[in-house]
Amino acid sequence: MHDAAPFLSGFLLGLSLIVAIGAQNAFILRQGLLRQHVFVLCLICAASDAMLIAAGVAGLGTLVSSSPALIKAVTAGGAAFLFAYAAIAFRRAWRPQALHAAGNGRTDLRAAVAACLAFTFLNPHVYLDTVLLLGSLSSQYDGAGRLAYGAGAVIASFVWFFGLGYGARLLQPVFARPAAWRVLDILIGLVMAAIGASLLGGLG
Repeated sequence: MHDAAPFLSGFLLGLSLIVAIGAQNAFILRQGLLRQHVFVLCLICAASDAMLIAAGVAGLGTLVSSSPALIKAVTAGGAAFLFAYAAIAFRRAWRPQALHAAGNGRTDLRAAVAACLAFTFLNPHVYLDTVLLLGSLSSQYDGAGRLAYGAGAVIASFVWFFGLGYGARLLQPVFARPAAWRVLDILIGLVMAAIGASLLGGLG
C-alpha cells in the first residue's frame, strides 16, 4: 500500500502533538474520571481536530499565518479563559465537598460542551498544531498521499481522546479518595495557569 507511509506519518505526528499535558486533555481526563458526558465531549474534541486538520491540509494554514491580529486576539481570549478555569480548579481543590465523583455536583451537559468548545477553539496552540504545522507538512505529499496523511492525523485524534476519556475510569479506585481529587484539581489549575501565562508571554 503506497499510502501507508503518509498515513503512518500523519498518525504519529498527530498523536505526538495531542499527547501532552494541556488544558483540553486535563478537562477530558477529569470528565472521564467523573464519567460525565464522556462520549459527547470526546466526540467534540476529535471532530474539532478533524475539521481543523482538514482545513490545514486543504491550505488554510497559509491564510491564518498571514493574519497576526487574528492570532493575537485568539491568544488573549484563550489566556483569559484559562486563568478563569484555573481559578475554578483551585476553588474546587479548596472545598472538599466539591471533590467527590458521585452524582452530586454533576456537570450540566450544556456547560460541559461550552467549556469543551472554549478549550478547543480559544487555544491558539490548536491552530498552530493542526492548521499550521500538520497542514504545512502535508505539502510534501500529493493527491492520495496527502489525503492519507490527513486521515492518519484525524484517526490519531479520535484514538487519543476516546482512549483518554474512557481510559480514565481505570483510575477510579485512586480517585475514590477526596485527597486524590484535590491533587488533580491543583495540578489542573497549575497547568491552566501556566499555559495562560505562556500565551500572554507570547504576545510581548
